[in-house]
Amino acid sequence: MRVSGTRLLSDRRHVITQKLCLVFFLKILAPALCQACPDPCQCNETAVRCENLGLFALPQAFPSDVKYIFVTGNNITDLTNESFPVILEQLTKLLLPGNNIQQIGREAFGNLPNINFLDLSNNTLRIFNTDVLFSKKLIPHPSSNRSVYSSPQIDGSNTWQVVAVQVSTLNLSNNNLFFLDMTLLSLASLRLLDLRSNALRVLHNSTLTAFSQPPDLQVLLAGNPWLCDCNIEDFLSWLRESDRVPDKFNLSCLSPMELQDVTLLQINRSELQCVFSSGMKGVLETSYVFLGVVLAFIGLIFLLVLYLNRKGIKRWLYNIRDACRDHMEGYHYRFEASPDPRLAQLGMNSEA
Repeated sequence: MRVSGTRLLSDRRHVITQKLCLVFFLKILAPALCQACPDPCQCNETAVRCENLGLFALPQAFPSDVKYIFVTGNNITDLTNESFPVILEQLTKLLLPGNNIQQIGREAFGNLPNINFLDLSNNTLRIFNTDVLFSKKLIPHPSSNRSVYSSPQIDGSNTWQVVAVQVSTLNLSNNNLFFLDMTLLSLASLRLLDLRSNALRVLHNSTLTAFSQPPDLQVLLAGNPWLCDCNIEDFLSWLRESDRVPDKFNLSCLSPMELQDVTLLQINRSELQCVFSSGMKGVLETSYVFLGVVLAFIGLIFLLVLYLNRKGIKRWLYNIRDACRDHMEGYHYRFEASPDPRLAQLGMNSEA
């Protein structure tokens, strides 16, 4: 009996030891495994670097304590709200240059609430919609938060709040942007917006007004193909008076040819002429060709009608000629039969 009791006690101790080991694994080793560096990237403390690895998507297992992510030289064409499926509270810098990014979906950066530096340079973006910087979160009660932009929305019994990412520096240089989302300039946290070397040709008055709203916003605009015609006058006036564009002395015209490579601040208003764009010229040329074809068709129909009715027209012309001849002969006959009485009176006076 004593032997059995000793074995039973030993078995219980063994079970307790296994449980303690399991608890130790779950609490100590499991989090350590979760913090592992995503393969095949390189990690250094709280930084992750994925350079020239031929990736087609972002790694899905970034450490939760990561503060700096640098991914470049890959072929990640699309970013969606699944690109960062886990909230990364401590991430402050995200650099994604040179990855051939073409599209960014809604709320793609919604799980990065504290990011203040976002680099999307050297990609192939044509449009950057501001909704990529917002996320929709469920909150128990509407209350103030740390976001620079929030809008409570009531959906049934749930309260949702649209929260903006805390971006202060946004680098969109060397893309193909031809359109600027005005909502982007409503971010009160934005301090530097880099739009160099894109496809911007002109900035309208609404955009210029929006540029002036944030208190400390700086905008870089050099390297864009500015169209220097009469539509750019307001932009030139704003550029001369504003200190929002640090590189404004490097802005130059791409077209028209006579102003190519001329600095915008050196242009006189008398040099700005409005000309039709190549697209408008093509439309006008097409319209002229179409009008010419229509007129030629009408002329052919007219000639065809004349040809088909040539005998009737000839008869009609003869009738008009005969009628005019008869009319003139009638006048001549009446003149001979009844001469002017004044002439007769003049003859009698001369005889007397």
